[in-house]
Amino acid sequence: MTVAATMRSKLEQAFTPALLEIVDESHRHVGHAGHSGAGESHFQIRIVAPAFEGKSRVERQRLVYGVLAEELAGPVHALALTVRTPAEAAV
Repeated sequence: MTVAATMRSKLEQAFTPALLEIVDESHRHVGHAGHSGAGESHFQIRIVAPAFEGKSRVERQRLVYGVLAEELAGPVHALALTVRTPAEAAV
């Protein structure tokens, strides 16, 4: 299973998101620190889920980081997050 597929599975299980987009941006970081050349090291994730209601942006990000701790300790060097509630996403 790819890193992106593993992250998708974990995030879907943890948050049952209304929207989940995972974009591998590793190709944009060739030659930068943390890029091994193998890919799947730099990601952008957009997630919309009711589980984020009543939580600050930092709390939401910490929840995602917790779910993806194994990936962040290993192959994932950089993770850009957009974490919203369904009400925020509708605006």
